[in-house]
Amino acid sequence: MTLDAGGRFGAVLEPGEELDDLRGAVRGWCAAHVPKDWREQQRGASHEDLVTFLRWWGGQLREAGLLAPHLPKEWGGGFSIPEQVVIAEELARGGAPRNALFHVALYNAAPTLLHSATSEQREKFMSGILGGDVWCQGFSEPNAGSDLASLRTRAVRDGDNYVVNGQKVWTSWARDADWCMLLVRTDSGVPKHKGLSCLVADMRSPGIEVRPIKQATGAATFNELFIDEVVVPVEHRIGAENGGWAVAQGTLASERAIVILEMTERLRRNGIAAAVIEAAGWCLESGEPALEDSATREMLAECYADAEVLRHLLNEMIEDIVRGADIGGKSAVIKIFYTELLAKLMRQVTELQGVAAQLDQPLVEAAGWESGFWMIDYVHSFGWAIGGGTNEIMRNVIGERMLGLPR
Repeated sequence: MTLDAGGRFGAVLEPGEELDDLRGAVRGWCAAHVPKDWREQQRGASHEDLVTFLRWWGGQLREAGLLAPHLPKEWGGGFSIPEQVVIAEELARGGAPRNALFHVALYNAAPTLLHSATSEQREKFMSGILGGDVWCQGFSEPNAGSDLASLRTRAVRDGDNYVVNGQKVWTSWARDADWCMLLVRTDSGVPKHKGLSCLVADMRSPGIEVRPIKQATGAATFNELFIDEVVVPVEHRIGAENGGWAVAQGTLASERAIVILEMTERLRRNGIAAAVIEAAGWCLESGEPALEDSATREMLAECYADAEVLRHLLNEMIEDIVRGADIGGKSAVIKIFYTELLAKLMRQVTELQGVAAQLDQPLVEAAGWESGFWMIDYVHSFGWAIGGGTNEIMRNVIGERMLGLPR
């Protein structure tokens, strides 16, 4: 596996012995292209600086052919599931920045477009996604978060357009987005799940107001979205009118699948490993070195063991994906397991570090939980139990799809 003169990977590999060649190529690319001090550079950086950095990093991945390995070949991907696993592992091992700015575009919008959009819509939007368009997802509302079907944002048909009014909340990257995948109510006279439609709104449209939500860490990557008489062309509707519930469920399912593997590898290789390395230099209040304390060693070993179990579950899920089996229930288990392990590790290491974890904490507009500051990462970890479907909803999915319990 080699890079061509333009820095792109060559032909798609078949699963088998050549996976080792792919692993070596991605590992070498990371060694040459991942900035060694990118975390230090981002500490204290403004939101605008973070966005500039992530746009640059997205460009680096794009030039190497690594921006969208999960998409079909004609849309910049073509890698098999085993190849995607290798790429995710090596990006995590290489300490690469997480591609957070383009997450919604690549892992929510793109799969939705490929499965539910017309060929004209795919041509219009997919090229922009691969070229660096930022997308946000207008699903949650102040009174319709976990119960998404209760949303009130309304779209009224007016000839070749919809006129949209309403409010969305917790909309990641909305102030930087070019497009919004917007779930709206187009029929109030039918059961709530059956009256929804999915529209693509231009974020530069008159009537869209974005208000950043300041988080406990000081960052503001979440936003409120106010929509006042916003015109969206009917040709920007994805799927059938009033068929938006099925579109939305497909969007959320794509987010819960293989993408979490890379985050697990980051947790194993960067989170737990970093905790052990840093704890080696800490002392408890008693003055005893932290790693000489049996309770501390047991805590770190437990987190490591949990991470190994999580990776085993992911391997099983990947096998199911290859076979084309339903992963709905299993992906919910993995989502809960990952987010609770993340929060546990961050909380316990923050407590272990003590008062030092609360001193000299800068504003960190981090692209993930890997800011390098344990307390900030602990506070940030709460959002992972909410995003992509709350853990409470995931438990419902497990009960219904895996245990056969009634609604």
